[in-house]
Amino acid sequence: MKTPVKICHLTTVHVRYDTRIFVKECCGLAKNGYDVTLIVADGQGDEEKNGVKIVDIGKPSGRIKRILTYHKKILKRALEVDAEVYHFHDPELLRSGSRLIKLGKTVVYDSHEDVPRQVLDKAYIPALFRKPLSRLIERFEDRIVAKLAGVVTVTPNLENRFFKNNRNVVQVRNFPHLQEFETNASQNITKENAVCYVGAITKVRGILGMVDAMQYQNDTKLLLGGKFENEALRNQTTSSKGWSNVQELGFLNREEVRNTLLKSKAGLVLLEPTQSYLDSIPVKMFEYMVAGIPVIASDFKYWRELIEEENCALFVDPKDPKAISNAISLLIEDKRKAEQMGQNGRKAVLEKFNWSKEEKKLMAFYERVRV
Repeated sequence: MKTPVKICHLTTVHVRYDTRIFVKECCGLAKNGYDVTLIVADGQGDEEKNGVKIVDIGKPSGRIKRILTYHKKILKRALEVDAEVYHFHDPELLRSGSRLIKLGKTVVYDSHEDVPRQVLDKAYIPALFRKPLSRLIERFEDRIVAKLAGVVTVTPNLENRFFKNNRNVVQVRNFPHLQEFETNASQNITKENAVCYVGAITKVRGILGMVDAMQYQNDTKLLLGGKFENEALRNQTTSSKGWSNVQELGFLNREEVRNTLLKSKAGLVLLEPTQSYLDSIPVKMFEYMVAGIPVIASDFKYWRELIEEENCALFVDPKDPKAISNAISLLIEDKRKAEQMGQNGRKAVLEKFNWSKEEKKLMAFYERVRV
């Protein structure tokens, strides 16, 4: 009997059940016959789930300690796994990837985001240092990428950028799992007079504009799922006149996310026009679509190119609360239009914007890196 190929995924930043890393990639690999190990740093211990062996190296006491020391800690455990392919997900693990290459290992980098561009928008980094740090990170990232067996990316811009230094690049977009919403039509979930936002709650993800828009609504609620990035932002948000029309749900598991979407009449994805978001592909947009609800989205050129022809979204200025409110009112008041847009979006995901198609690209990519 042929021995399964060993694959080891590594992350010190993401949670163990991260939707992209664990649910889609690791579980997908295990389903396709690979021997999969996922190394994480959350302090929740080792376990095996859905055919994936999860190894915990312990939770760091803070971001600085994680960045400075955990690349060494995870490298030690990775070598103990003795995998055929190592697949890492965090820019701070580039050093670990470089070391694995020197030891003769096959190494893959999964670039979820355009980190050099993100640095330019980080409020906790002094403005004076953002551009130099961005350039430094990009040079370092490109140098390591040139030595890798391949790179997995999520957007066309990232694919083009990394292709300059590595010819084995694949764009595996973070589209939703159809299984989570496959029983949509038979669900006995009553629609509420509500729109929803589910995800990380940060300023650049548009929370202030969303909540400010609710001050213009009378009978419509915003179902808000997720955790605020800090208490200061929460205090600022709850002081908005629109907060009285917000139902705060806190962190939601996948089943709760699904039910929140199904009871809503539209989903909001109103990222601010930062350099790192203009060409991003937010998975929540497609989760709204597969749940059969219309989308109210930031008016970004790339997003229009991606889904405008599907007739499933209204595009607005994410910094204009009145425009956001008008879009909400249109969909709440025109039930037939909202239902048709929801059906259009769901059809588009079922036919092309889904994980099963992306998974095939990932499996083909693994066959290439192993040659």
